[in-house]
Amino acid sequence: MRRLEKFVANASALPLPGFGAMAFVVVSGSVAYGVALGGHTGQVLDGIGQPLGFAIDKVDVRGNSETSEIDVLQALWMTGSQTLLSLDPTGARQTLESMPWIDRASVQKIFPDRVEIDLEEHRPYAIWQTGQSFFVVNREGKKIVPYVPGRFDALPVVVGTGAASAAAGVIDDMEGFPELRARVRAYVRVGSRRWDLELKNGVTIRLPEDKPMDALAEVVQLDRQNTLLERDIAAVDMRLSDRVVVRLTPGSLGRRAERLKERAKLIKRLGKDKPV
Repeated sequence: MRRLEKFVANASALPLPGFGAMAFVVVSGSVAYGVALGGHTGQVLDGIGQPLGFAIDKVDVRGNSETSEIDVLQALWMTGSQTLLSLDPTGARQTLESMPWIDRASVQKIFPDRVEIDLEEHRPYAIWQTGQSFFVVNREGKKIVPYVPGRFDALPVVVGTGAASAAAGVIDDMEGFPELRARVRAYVRVGSRRWDLELKNGVTIRLPEDKPMDALAEVVQLDRQNTLLERDIAAVDMRLSDRVVVRLTPGSLGRRAERLKERAKLIKRLGKDKPV
């Protein structure tokens, strides 16, 4: 034990034949020394590595756009490593992958003093509303960060339980209806089975569970022929396979009732004026 301590204490003063031999001597001696001290291997390795030039001096970060380099460096320092000898690439990778935007990370030690970090970040795909909370999610429905109005406003909005994980299916299908897709304000998941499309003008298209895009194609055709979706209606219900149900707005219902009332009066008056 005393001989090992003496060797380590004087290691930096010994003539070293080459980089490979130096690394071998330092690593071998430090492991034994750390074990002898009872589990303080990281601190011991840093104590040995710093005077030998293995202190982390350069960190190259690639692949980050949403994650700042400062945040990456702070996450790296959280591992407690100060030299390449004590840095655990697996532990550092796991620390980085726990950060909100980072999907995958790789950490490589480049001796004597550099760390290379390659990142793959989540791609924002949609805004998910669950209850009163909003999150930016990726294509698989994983929450990335809370949504803040402004930056990601162009993303499609999906609403309801299970909407985030099922969003890719309906959003991909909507590529076949570009004109209608531009009019959608939100995709609402109903009962984890089907979708309602809420349009920007307030009209709701209620799609069936089976063959929803066939039903949507019918709605698009009706709109082209009769400007259906521009009328004073509340909803187009496509859940019944043999009919299209159009629900009027309260205002439209009132106006329709007034028209029917006026029509009834006119018919009654015409009946009275009819010659006997």
